[in-house]
Amino acid sequence: MENILDYDFNGLKSKLESEGLESYRAIQIFDWIYQKHIISFAAMTNISKQLRESLSLKFSIDLPELVKKSKSLDGTVKFLWKYKDGNTVESVILRYPDRISGCISSQVGCPLNCAFCATGMSGYIRNLTSGEIIGQILGMEIEENEKINNIVFMGMGEPMLNYDEVMRAIRVITDPKAFKISQRRVSVSTAGIVDGIIKMANEPLDLVLSISLHAPTDEKRSSIMPINKKYNLKSLIESVKTYQRIKNRRVTFEYILFDHFNDTIEDAKNLVKLLEDIKCNVNLIRYNDTGSGFLKSTDQRASEFEKFLKENGIEAVIRAEKGADIDAACGQLRRRTL
Repeated sequence: MENILDYDFNGLKSKLESEGLESYRAIQIFDWIYQKHIISFAAMTNISKQLRESLSLKFSIDLPELVKKSKSLDGTVKFLWKYKDGNTVESVILRYPDRISGCISSQVGCPLNCAFCATGMSGYIRNLTSGEIIGQILGMEIEENEKINNIVFMGMGEPMLNYDEVMRAIRVITDPKAFKISQRRVSVSTAGIVDGIIKMANEPLDLVLSISLHAPTDEKRSSIMPINKKYNLKSLIESVKTYQRIKNRRVTFEYILFDHFNDTIEDAKNLVKLLEDIKCNVNLIRYNDTGSGFLKSTDQRASEFEKFLKENGIEAVIRAEKGADIDAACGQLRRRTL
């Protein structure tokens, strides 16, 4: 039985038509699921009983099972989900004055094995389907009884290594008939998969591209992010420039500050040089402990780093930490063995 959440609107419309059903039924089903949060065909009362029974024989509406919900003092909520095969992922709701953001996972674990990230330490199992990705958002909205209006693919996994399923999920996320989230409120974060960045540049979608950078030289970046040995900084920056030529959009660089590793003024100088021809902003992130052996940069060093970037024409900000008390902050999500 197929999970109906794996279909974007055009896919579901075509599927229903192939089954001899009217295409407008797709609009009704999307409204029930994504607007009304109804996850039972039996409760879709503007559809005939016979058709509801037929749909329930052809499709399922599969939400992941909520295993645990953890609430932070700052309002952040972390969810541990279990899928039908027993695999688990975590996702997070982050609350800001201007938005309610869903931090979504795209893989069970992550294959990139970055030295500072708990997700990579927990191993990699598989990609998620678009329906499994969508199920996290639906599940969080239902659990918290509120509307998410911003999505960041910054949870577990490398989105560009699950490109097709992530883009199918984004088509549902941004569909006015589904979640109705603005394309400019959807961020896709990558550790630097150059092929994926180029593909995303050619998508008919106006998304936010975020690059997990974390070091300004190949030597340092390769020592903490093995993916840099395949896609070095030169190729990464060239792909970002290509993206900007096509999209004419500002790019965000994420930069975790590690004490006496990448937070010196010399590192800041190298970062300014690396990004000198790119329209961007830099999110400076205080390292959150994952047992990696790295230490958090001091407030003084972080402030000096931020100040140097700003004085040299780089828009930079130290990102507000959220969810660290429940291990829900940047780099802390992990696959759980149940």
